[in-house]
Amino acid sequence: MTDQTDIRRYGFERFDCAPALRLEAHERVSRLQVEALHDRIARLEVVIERVERRLWLTVYGVVAVILAEGFQSLLARLP
Repeated sequence: MTDQTDIRRYGFERFDCAPALRLEAHERVSRLQVEALHDRIARLEVVIERVERRLWLTVYGVVAVILAEGFQSLLARLP
């Protein structure tokens, strides 16, 4: 982004007034809030990936148990 402190208009020296300062402060706070939201979203994506990995491990574990029980019942029927 461009630094607006160096901008001069019509040859006059730049001065700060209360509404402009309030607007700049609001813009800074908004920017910080957006950055915090992006950081939070990134952390949530990492957590979701972990949960998804655990879910797939659980699914594979259940399938393995079912297959093992089926194989065990086949071995029990054989002489």
